[in-house]
Amino acid sequence: MKKLPPPQILLGATLVSLSICAFSLRANNQHMLELRQAVYTADERGSGVQEALVNLQSYVTAHMNTKLDAGSNAVYPPIQLKYTYDRLVRARSEQLATTNSQTYTAAQTYCEQQNPNDVSGRNRVPCIEEYVQSHGVQLAPIPDALYKFSFASPAWSPDLAGWSMVTTIVLAAITVASAVKRFILKR
Repeated sequence: MKKLPPPQILLGATLVSLSICAFSLRANNQHMLELRQAVYTADERGSGVQEALVNLQSYVTAHMNTKLDAGSNAVYPPIQLKYTYDRLVRARSEQLATTNSQTYTAAQTYCEQQNPNDVSGRNRVPCIEEYVQSHGVQLAPIPDALYKFSFASPAWSPDLAGWSMVTTIVLAAITVASAVKRFILKR
């Protein structure tokens, strides 16, 4: 049977591996933050949002320590495309205003034909209100959930962080086994 290195050497190797794991987990998280910022920047500019979002999703779902979800103990909020949502709401409001303006004009024409002798508008106003109520366009509200995204990261990934984590666990187990063996043999 092969002789194991002294526990001090194994402990040193374990600590080195643990340091590599910690730094690579941090690097994963930092890169995720950069990609998240790219999504926010693209959203604000109004172009390249889909590409930036796909890049972020691909990275988060393939690397440890990059979770972006809406859970109760989430570190970061989910991705919210605020500017894209605001632009859509503004466009829908303009569309609604234009359509309702056309409806109001049609209501005036219709009610003038229905009450041609009404000069004071006493009968036309209720007619116009009723026409706009029955023919006015009401656009359904835009659910903001369509512009919020959550991504979950894996518990383990085959990158530097993942492999250094495995190495750290194996080295820690060997270190403990070596120390226990030496303790038992000295008795």
